[in-house]
Amino acid sequence: MTAPGPGARSGGAASEARRALVARLQKLGLLRDPRLAAAFASVPRHLFVPSTYASEAYGDHSLPIGEGQTITQPANVARSVELVDPKPGARLLEIGTGSGYQTAILAQLVHHVFSLERVPPLAAGAMRLLASLGVKNVSIKIFDGSYGWGDHAPYDGIVVAAAAPDVPAPLLAQLKGGGRLVIPVGPPAKQRLLLVRKLPNGRTRTEDAGDVSFVPLVGKFGYSKSAAAGTSRRDGERP
Repeated sequence: MTAPGPGARSGGAASEARRALVARLQKLGLLRDPRLAAAFASVPRHLFVPSTYASEAYGDHSLPIGEGQTITQPANVARSVELVDPKPGARLLEIGTGSGYQTAILAQLVHHVFSLERVPPLAAGAMRLLASLGVKNVSIKIFDGSYGWGDHAPYDGIVVAAAAPDVPAPLLAQLKGGGRLVIPVGPPAKQRLLLVRKLPNGRTRTEDAGDVSFVPLVGKFGYSKSAAAGTSRRDGERP
């Protein structure tokens, strides 16, 4: 990912654009929690997209970030973050770091974010950018996210930023009792956003949060590369 060059967004203009984005999301009934609204208002999304798309960074649509991947539509980020219900002392697992935008938002809301990204250039770029922004409570690993990250389990919440054919069993196993897993499930082109609550007794309860369209989760417990081919665009993405 190439960061925007000088003049792509001035500080004042970017701040105003972030506030306008938050206002649009709130009109959609999202970001009702002031903590979440403040987190979205403070993360400079234009830094998480290539310079050619910096002027579109605060629109409510996905944008390409290279390697056949996209930065998730802000409304879908907001929905996922709200559903996982991040608490100040929580430890979250994120599947699909991408350029690090959602990671940066989550990092403001919880104690620590563990994030997995299977594409090395994206992981490396996210690490550099988050470090440059002073985000310290994030650990990123290059790995098949469908396996989860067992070394740091159990997690208070898990947010998956890619679509799986079903809820991966390893992720459920790594979720703490009382925790929440947010994941798009369904065919590569269109899915349902699911909230899976793990009850203290280990059983689960699933709620359907509506239609979404995410890139496929490629991995052992996700889609194969061949099945995922040609489906790299997300809902609302600009061509």
